[in-house]
Amino acid sequence: MSDSPFFCALDHEGVLAVRGSDASKFLQGQLTCNLNYLGADASSLGARCTPKGRMQSSFRIAPQGNGYLLAMASELVELQLADLKKYAVFSKATLTNDTPQWARWGISQGDAWLASLGIQLPEAPHAMVSQGDAMFIRVSPGRAEAWVPAEQAEGLRLQLAEGLPTGHLNDWLLGQVRAGIGQVFGPTHELFIPQMLNLQAVGGVSFKKGCYTGQEIVARMQYLGKLKRRLYHLALPEGELPAPGTPLCSPAHASAVGEVVVAAAAPGTVELLAVLQNDVAEQGEVFLGTAQGPRLTLLELPYTLDRDREIQR
Repeated sequence: MSDSPFFCALDHEGVLAVRGSDASKFLQGQLTCNLNYLGADASSLGARCTPKGRMQSSFRIAPQGNGYLLAMASELVELQLADLKKYAVFSKATLTNDTPQWARWGISQGDAWLASLGIQLPEAPHAMVSQGDAMFIRVSPGRAEAWVPAEQAEGLRLQLAEGLPTGHLNDWLLGQVRAGIGQVFGPTHELFIPQMLNLQAVGGVSFKKGCYTGQEIVARMQYLGKLKRRLYHLALPEGELPAPGTPLCSPAHASAVGEVVVAAAAPGTVELLAVLQNDVAEQGEVFLGTAQGPRLTLLELPYTLDRDREIQR
């Protein structure tokens, strides 16, 4: 169903809000993305890293009111909230878990119906338009998200349901997998650096913004070009979905050669994104869980990695 029109609730994610006169300045020193690129018509992907460049969370960030909303895996919201508050004590910024205050839907192949509702969403990735307090964000070709205050949620849900069938979260995640957009979940907290998820290739890392936590490691990896693992699109025979963090193995290696990032069922197969050693991907001998597990096949990503283009952000 991922290629057919549908909408579904994005209830696997929560919303962290940062508001106040210092919200932008505070977050600019914490996140990989450049908040100067955000505005009423633009959102961004991004990450928050440890000083060693490991991703504590990944998210989509959008400006709202006098601050910003960050949508991330639900299990990471309170964890990030507690940690960020340690650094915000001297800033005029208020941090809250706003998950109950917002409803969010994924909309696949629904541009025609959105247009009938007066929402003309550009095709450019991360583009955003507002209708009252609701925000509509382009996340990848043919896919959009709707963010709406909870008290208005039922009205928008009914509008969407008039023209689109209700889908399943799996179908939305399958679209994410095929778009090559990785994500940090609880089991992969602090496991990857941004380039391992190809975050720099999908607009989630700025190399011109200046200092932020983990910036030195992230920049060094980009400029020296010594990354040995990155995100790949793979498939395995139909079966149970592997959880984030499930190891990938190769007969030629004694230890794990990668980890599952996100997986979704597809007709007759399971598609997934995984961080995998480059040399193993080239050899093609990749198995799930153990070297005796199901064999994975390599699929194409919808973008190419281009270091020179990436460092211009």
